[in-house]
Amino acid sequence: MTEHPTSHEGRQPLAARSQERARPRQEAAAGLPSDVPAQAGGPATPATPGAEAPAQPTAPDTPGGTGHPGAPGHPTDAGGTGHPGGPGAVAVAVSPQPQGGARGGDTAARREGDRLRFVGAATRRIARGIDLDEIVLGLCRATVPTFSDEILVYLRDPLPVGDERPVAPFVLRLRRTDRLRLSDLEGEELVLVPDPDPTPAAELCEVRNGGTLAEVLRGVRPVFGDSAAAKSALTELLGPEHPLPGGLRAVLAPLRGRRRVIGAAVFLRRPERAGFEPNDLLVAAQLATHTALGIDKAVLYGREAYIADELQRTMLPDSLPQPTGVKLASRYLPAAETARVGGDWYDAIPLPGSRVALVVGDVMGHSMTSAAIMGQLRTTAQTLAGLDLPPQEVLHHLDEQAQRLGENRMATCMYAVYDPVSHRITVANAGHPPPILLHLGGRAEVLRVPPGAPIGVGGVDFEAVELDAPAGATLLLYTDGLVESRLRDVWTGIEQLRERLAATAQLTGPDHSPPLEALCDDVLDMLGPGDRDDDIALLAARFDGIAPSDVAYWFLEPEDAAPGRARRLARRALARWDLEELTDSVELLISEVVTNAVRYAERPVTLRLLRTDVLRCEVGDDSPQLPRQRRARDTDEGGRGLFLVNRLARRWGATRLSGGKVVWFELATRT
Repeated sequence: MTEHPTSHEGRQPLAARSQERARPRQEAAAGLPSDVPAQAGGPATPATPGAEAPAQPTAPDTPGGTGHPGAPGHPTDAGGTGHPGGPGAVAVAVSPQPQGGARGGDTAARREGDRLRFVGAATRRIARGIDLDEIVLGLCRATVPTFSDEILVYLRDPLPVGDERPVAPFVLRLRRTDRLRLSDLEGEELVLVPDPDPTPAAELCEVRNGGTLAEVLRGVRPVFGDSAAAKSALTELLGPEHPLPGGLRAVLAPLRGRRRVIGAAVFLRRPERAGFEPNDLLVAAQLATHTALGIDKAVLYGREAYIADELQRTMLPDSLPQPTGVKLASRYLPAAETARVGGDWYDAIPLPGSRVALVVGDVMGHSMTSAAIMGQLRTTAQTLAGLDLPPQEVLHHLDEQAQRLGENRMATCMYAVYDPVSHRITVANAGHPPPILLHLGGRAEVLRVPPGAPIGVGGVDFEAVELDAPAGATLLLYTDGLVESRLRDVWTGIEQLRERLAATAQLTGPDHSPPLEALCDDVLDMLGPGDRDDDIALLAARFDGIAPSDVAYWFLEPEDAAPGRARRLARRALARWDLEELTDSVELLISEVVTNAVRYAERPVTLRLLRTDVLRCEVGDDSPQLPRQRRARDTDEGGRGLFLVNRLARRWGATRLSGGKVVWFELATRT
């Protein structure tokens, strides 16, 4: 995105130092730009190294006709003092040139010293930038007006990354222009202010193979703009419709990164300023080299940050499910902006019987390897949850998987299963900080869960405990980055978290639970400046549960009469719930699903109806074979049951259990 040519936001102007104006002119001469004409002594005359200075007042010779870059208040570095007369103005005091031919050698030596100090300050300014825009802005602010009156920076579009082969054609895009102009004020000062009318230039330039611009860029070295090759190259770069105004002096400096040319910088000076000298080409080369290498690194860093963000995003769930009887909210914070990947993760996995598995884990480290291991463990946990294994068995298999991934693949994990029908939660822990349960009345309780050993240790058993999960309570699962830092130990942090939750709950009153999203934000607000040593994963679950009056549950013997009995039982339940309008659809779908279950079952078939915002029907049997929808032929007598379920149900599915399977479907309760 091209910045506005006259953008100077944030510029630190340089003020004239009143005490310097009171000094003798010979002492003040070292801080003056040579391109500024003296008001009292006539126009400034550029001095030649080693030549005697004229007797009339002039500005001293500095790198490329500029002032002393190392002097305080000089515009070499953007950290100077602003002019009191207004923002964006740079005050320049005018003093005469010291006399005497004996000072000629000192003047040349001072000029070289000034040039070295300017290059050092400018490269430091460029090196401070991290991203692409900061580096380009650093180049512009370091060179205008100290080295040039205007600068145009062109960069390749798109910029190649590392060893990536650049796309064709070779296109340069104007990335930024900066320009300052002189404004007369009363007294012995000239002020540099932003120019609203920069030199016009083409926004895009396609570099032709074999053209003059391509040859100049391939040569890498900066060139004066008055040479024949440079004139042709500048015409091609700026566009034939944008010729340089007469009298402007230019230096065209290619920007070459580690492997290829990635752009060009054009330095311009006005006619009233001293022209560029041969040594100024060395200055331009230094500026161009540091800028190009900085851009190369910024592009590589940007690509790595993008890959890290994408990796972390794909490892974490895009959105949380909306299981029956529970509300969920989550947060993830990286350890720092420069370390955006880590091993923390959270997950919520719907299970058969309207249950939900809540998982939070933490792999050691903040590297790509940690994120990759986290992704593998999260995928394994999802697979194990789909088998409806008990929490302790899930952790046992995760421990085995971590050992298969290699040595020192350590992680902590908390795995909990919530049943909204029984209002119970089963929790197993593998070396993770204990969860906190916030009750409806405002009491926050740290659950007593056996700590267990971290995943990856091997040869240890995990223990699960079953606890009450009353309606209205909120369970908070988190990683240690939330409660542990260099300033506090983990148990101090857990106690502070418990107190914070209790205080937040008091604000909403004893009869209302705090909103989940606001609760998560409030929990993260407890982090202080020194509390972000690790990435943070946070998962909050509000238990609403399903009332016993909204649940109907039966066992059916695997016999031919089972479908008819299932229809009668469902009809009575719908009448009790005042859902008679769904009777026909429910009887048809239950009949098809129960008939299929009875065909393969050897033990009693389970039938359960749940009334929440939808009507959910679940049919379970002991056969592990999942039903599969297929298109029946006209001559087939069966095979249309799941087709009807798919057409009439709002959603449906089948889940394999350790002892069989469950087939379920949902219908909207209001049309």
